[in-house]
Amino acid sequence: MVGYDPDSGGQLLSATEVATAGSLSGLVTRACISPLDVIKIRFQLQIERLTGHGVHGKYSGIAQAVRLILKEEGLPGFWKGHVPAQLLSVCYGAVQFMSFEVLTEVFHTSTSLDTRAPAVHFLCGGLAACSATLTVQPLDTLRTRFAAQGEPKVYKTLRYAIVTMFKTEGFFTFYRGLCPTLLAVFPYAGLQFSSYNLLKKVWNASSPPSHDKRGNLKNLLCGSGAGVISKTVTYPLDLIKKRLQIGGFEQARAAFGEVRTYQGLRDCVYRIHLEEGLRGFFKGLSPSLLKAAVSTGLTFFCYEMFCGMLWNLKKTRESQKVDK
Repeated sequence: MVGYDPDSGGQLLSATEVATAGSLSGLVTRACISPLDVIKIRFQLQIERLTGHGVHGKYSGIAQAVRLILKEEGLPGFWKGHVPAQLLSVCYGAVQFMSFEVLTEVFHTSTSLDTRAPAVHFLCGGLAACSATLTVQPLDTLRTRFAAQGEPKVYKTLRYAIVTMFKTEGFFTFYRGLCPTLLAVFPYAGLQFSSYNLLKKVWNASSPPSHDKRGNLKNLLCGSGAGVISKTVTYPLDLIKKRLQIGGFEQARAAFGEVRTYQGLRDCVYRIHLEEGLRGFFKGLSPSLLKAAVSTGLTFFCYEMFCGMLWNLKKTRESQKVDK
């Protein structure tokens, strides 16, 4: 089970082992979902409508976007920004899962609340994600810029991007969009963790004991369901974050269509609503939901799998010590 479980019977991993499992789950998941992430970001940053009559934007649907990116940028185009994205996922996974395990254990030892309750998982999941976000926000900004640029590239390498952004825009450019990111990540992660464990409870209650061996499938499907629920609720804030993160990077977006410069969170919200309507806050929702289902399912699946592997390895080492 994800989070501190008082009924674990002492089957607990150390903070380092939990961080390792979180990092590995982030690494595997990122490698698999990068193409969906690139398409989602391209959709989020497009000012023009994505569907309907009179569509003049560069992208008009998932299939069309796949064909166009493949034609113009080749297969590597779907992994643009993959290096900062991998660094982000590895660091984020480590900090988030380690923080979540620690926070749920603190709740268990210092309060009378049930650490397996959805409300506790919502609060601990949100706080853990905020801790991870503060740690990796610069990498998220770099990932967004790499994924947003077309050809010819503005940033050739990660080092060049960091130096250029720091010299031309200053240190705080790496934290663009931090406010909407924190606003979005708290309920998003909170819903992820609480929904995941709630769905697992429902699964266990509705499945006969003979199905207990299907743990891997359960983790994958419950994680996917949790990803869809959390992403749908918090999607507008994710879109706003992406729009703010490319501030000062407008020249690289000229080939994609209209470009906007926003003066802050309120201005961004107002102008999106004014120019693009309510549907503008949900641009890229389709690939985002697909990505959320795959990424969240894989994240929890891999995390629980790696935790199990580390626990078995730990037991093996302990038994070898006893034999000696």
